[in-house]
Amino acid sequence: MRSGSMESETRAKRCTWCGRKVDRDDGYRAYEPAGARAAVFCRLEHIVPWSIQGPVWEAGELETPEREDGEPLRCSLCDSELGEVHVLLVRHRGEFRIPDAFCSAEHMAEWAKKGGRWG
Repeated sequence: MRSGSMESETRAKRCTWCGRKVDRDDGYRAYEPAGARAAVFCRLEHIVPWSIQGPVWEAGELETPEREDGEPLRCSLCDSELGEVHVLLVRHRGEFRIPDAFCSAEHMAEWAKKGGRWG
């Protein structure tokens, strides 16, 4: 995915956990589309303590991405089909956007504990 295809972000954000500046083309963005909530992380590891302390979300929206093959989104941790309420995590890496989806913030945190996609 290329920048702009999932969100239009024009300025740097702050990490929801540590407060560090997170540039537009770096870090992770978590979204709960059904609740119009979002969180920003400078590092994947910051999702874990954020979740342990009780996730604190900010207002934020993202259109749920469609899979190119038309199949429903599935949880990156347990492979269950996602319902209306789910969490998206988008890795910003330069101009690319790498999405993963989860049943819940808890599944996102468990996935992060395991090292994410590369764990």
